[in-house]
Amino acid sequence: MYKRVLLKLSGEALSGEGKLLNQDVLARLAKELKQIQEQGVQLAIVVGGGNIIRGKEMAELGVKRTQGDYMGMLGTVINALAVQNALEQIGVQTRVQTAVEMQKVAEPFILRRAVRHLEKGRIVIFGAGTGSPYFSTDTTAALRASEIDADVILMAKNGVDGVYDSDPKKNPDAKKYDKLNYMDVLNEGLQVMDSTAISMCMDNDIDLVVFNMNEPGNIVKAVNQQVNGTLITKKG
Repeated sequence: MYKRVLLKLSGEALSGEGKLLNQDVLARLAKELKQIQEQGVQLAIVVGGGNIIRGKEMAELGVKRTQGDYMGMLGTVINALAVQNALEQIGVQTRVQTAVEMQKVAEPFILRRAVRHLEKGRIVIFGAGTGSPYFSTDTTAALRASEIDADVILMAKNGVDGVYDSDPKKNPDAKKYDKLNYMDVLNEGLQVMDSTAISMCMDNDIDLVVFNMNEPGNIVKAVNQQVNGTLITKKG
């Protein structure tokens, strides 16, 4: 079992049935996260904002990239608060920390404070990305995992159970990888994380597990190294 884990959630993973935020999905997620906490695992979360707004897509509306990215960061904060609320409704202690200061909403990101929360058994949810434009929440996950010295990044995908050589939704003959190294991911251009995030994981020797979060119990299985997904490491 991993001792300190960073879970990367996409914004789309929190939506469903035409809703930006699906309460049933959030409730199921919260129950799984509580199970992980009760096992004594220190858990941090980075959440995306794609269900609300994507900074890159705002360029199509004439919004400058920097402004669009800041709008996307606010979307991640909304999702972070939604996950926090779902957890606290079932008695789980949490803290939301944001890279852009908004003190009436959440704590500012302070590394030592985040680590202390983890040591006390609280789930820490990181919002607002890195606080800077041009960086994705994938890169945020790699950065925060490096900062808190996480054992692994769990990349929870929406409906995809690992890494394939092509899109399995479009190509029925797509080949799934059980294990990869980071250089293979970069050289083959596999769509796991952006290249900045992959390079950071490789440089800091952080394992990455890609799995399908839509299957109930998979997050708990991933923490216990029992999930059917793809493991990416520095050595492969």
